[in-house]
Order: sequence, then C-alpha cells, then structure tokens
Amino acid sequence: MNLDHRSPVWHPFTQHGLGEPIPLIDRAQGARLYDSDGNSWIDAISSWWVTTHGHAHPQIMAAIRAQTEKLDQLIFAGWTHEPAESLAAELIRITPAPLTRVFLSDSGSTSVEVALKMALGYWFNIGEPRSRVLVLDHSYHGDTIGTMSVGERGVYNRAWQPLLFDVDSIPFPHDGMEQATLDALEAACLQKPAAFIVEPLILGAGGMLIYPAWVLAEMRSICAAHGVLFIADEVMTGWGRTGTRFACDQAGVIPDIVCLSKGLTGGAMPLAVTLCSEAIFQAHYSPDRAKTFYHSSSYTANPIACAAANANLAIWRDEPVQQRIDALADAQAAPLAMLATDPRIANPRRLGTIAALDLVVADAGYLSALAPRLTAFYRDRGVLLRPLGNSVYVMPPYCTGADELAEIWAAIAASLDIA
Repeated sequence: MNLDHRSPVWHPFTQHGLGEPIPLIDRAQGARLYDSDGNSWIDAISSWWVTTHGHAHPQIMAAIRAQTEKLDQLIFAGWTHEPAESLAAELIRITPAPLTRVFLSDSGSTSVEVALKMALGYWFNIGEPRSRVLVLDHSYHGDTIGTMSVGERGVYNRAWQPLLFDVDSIPFPHDGMEQATLDALEAACLQKPAAFIVEPLILGAGGMLIYPAWVLAEMRSICAAHGVLFIADEVMTGWGRTGTRFACDQAGVIPDIVCLSKGLTGGAMPLAVTLCSEAIFQAHYSPDRAKTFYHSSSYTANPIACAAANANLAIWRDEPVQQRIDALADAQAAPLAMLATDPRIANPRRLGTIAALDLVVADAGYLSALAPRLTAFYRDRGVLLRPLGNSVYVMPPYCTGADELAEIWAAIAASLDIA
C-alpha cells in the first residue's frame, strides 16, 4: 500500500514534487518490511543504517515493553534512573579506559553537536580558548547547524550557508594520496585548532569512501602530538558495520571524544551518547556554575530508549554477534566480486558488512538523475535500497539470510541495464 500524496507528512530528504510512491509500512520482522496488503521489502540499508540485529528483535522489544510499565520519562538534569546508569557503566566497560564519561542525547546529529561543544568548552574552561575545527573532505556528521558546518558543503545545505561557521578542510586520503592528507593535517594542527573530527575508516553519506586503518592511526598520532582533540564520529560506523564493534578498534585508536547512536539501541529507539576522556569532564567540573556544560534536550536519556540500549548491549555480550558480522561480511564479498569486472561498474569496495559500487554515468554525483530511477527499480523488486547519487551500497541487518542477500544483489545486477 502506498501513502496518498495528500498526506500532510513532509518526509526528510524526499522531493515530493517528483510524485514518487511512498510505501505505507505496517510491520517489520528481521530483515523485512511489510505493508498491510502483504507486500514485503528487504531492508538492505537497515532503515538508514540503524537496524543491526533485525527489526522487532524479541529481546529488545521485551525490554521496551517492560520499561513502559515502570518509568516512561524523567528530567535528566540532576536526576537519574537505573537504565541510564546501567547503560553508562556498560559503555565504559566495553570502550578503552581513557574514555570515562558518558553524555546521553537523542540523535546522531546531537551527539556530534555535544562533541563539538565539549571540545570548545574544554579549551575555554582551561583558559586557552580555541574555536577552529578541522574536518575531512566529503564528510557527513548530521543536519543541525553545527554538524552541517563540519560536514561537506553542497546542494543539501546551500540554503543555510549563512548560518554555518567556517572550518578548515583536510583532503580525503584517496588511494596513493594518503601522505598528502597527513601532511595537510600536520600543517593545520600547527595552527592550534580545537579539534579534528572524522568518520573512522569510511565516510557514509559522502559516498561510502573507504580509507585504511593505518591512516586513521596516523591522523590520531598527529593530533596527539600537537595537543588537538580527536573526535571520532562512530554514529554510522559503530556497532559492527565495519567488521568490528567500533571502527577505531581496527586502528588501535582511542579518541578523546566518541559519538555513538544508530545501532546503540539495535535501531529500535532514538538514542545517542558522546563519550569523552576524564580531562574533558574535569575541565567542566567546578564549584563555579559558569563552567557547567550547558547542553540538554527534553528527552535526554529517555528511560525506554536506555532500556532498549541495555538489551542491545546484552545481545552483544551474550550472543555470537561477531560471528554473524563476519558471516555477513564474507557473504557480501562474493556478489560484489562477481559484478566488479562489469564495465558499467566503477570502484567496487567493501568494509566489513558494508559493500558499495558506483554506476558509470555521465552525471555522476549526489544529484545524478539515475538515483530516483534506481530507487524506484529496487522498490518494485521488493528491495529497499537508497543510492547516494550513482553510488549503490548494501548495509543490511546482521540477521539477513543468504536468500535475502541473493535477492538484493540480483536486483543490483538487473539495475545495471537501466543506467
């Protein structure tokens, strides 16, 4: 069933003027979405990269139901609750020791806003104000003013350019150009910026651009040598997408600040956290109320969302999640390799459970006319894929079966004929 175009709902990143059908989803289970007429779609992008173990995972759903009967919401300024305390303790347990504090929020964008505020607040409170932020070309960190400022500038934010603050961009470390990136970062760090923010190992909305772990490690080392705070935006990369629980693990990198969201609740509820080192917390810790970290939202640390996150962490702790990730990563490799020699394909690539390729077209880029045609083609074949322009990527839940994965890749192979 498709939503009537007279609906008052204004959908994100959707051009309603194209008149494209909008499926009305009734329920979801595992890797599939269903409408009320019995039609189904394989969720090949984990509903914008959030669903990890599968839709409606029984353990997460049970935790949500139980929490709704106990505590639904609580102001988190100066008050607390057990789901948040348990979640923070477990996050500290599974992340590297230098990360000692957990700030809860409600979205990936917000977690990055918090990280930027932490960084600038740190320098301000220790009496060495710094305001410049370094970013990596082609990055995406969210759609709020601060996160757009540290992300790629383009058609998706040009209307709001007057609101965005200036940053210094470091070139993306394309294959063979890694040293140029590191040299540029070294030079920029000499100017004493407040922080450098990166998506570790892979840039998501920027086109699924992948760079090696050794470059991430070198970037971290350069920042540490110059006293520049290192922020890892693991909103998309975290919770197994790159093959390990966190992308930074593959490089042996411990950031000063880490942003997590999306898979934090297994994709079931909106929740985010920003973890930081003790030094950043201590810069705000004072009897002087002027040094308070002044950031919050009404639904910070919502108890129901925290309960979902705790259930997700229990799944990671008690079930063979890493084996499922490894199996999915291996299963993605074979169909990608089969298409790699097709002349209509460019830059086939994979990192962990994420596989991507570019279709060769004259109008490559985010606004490629091919994107809406591909989206419609996949939708008609029962697959939810949402290309980034002429770049097609597959990032399914870890429960996706072999038959479902075969359907996804069969749809991609068939779509080459319409490029």
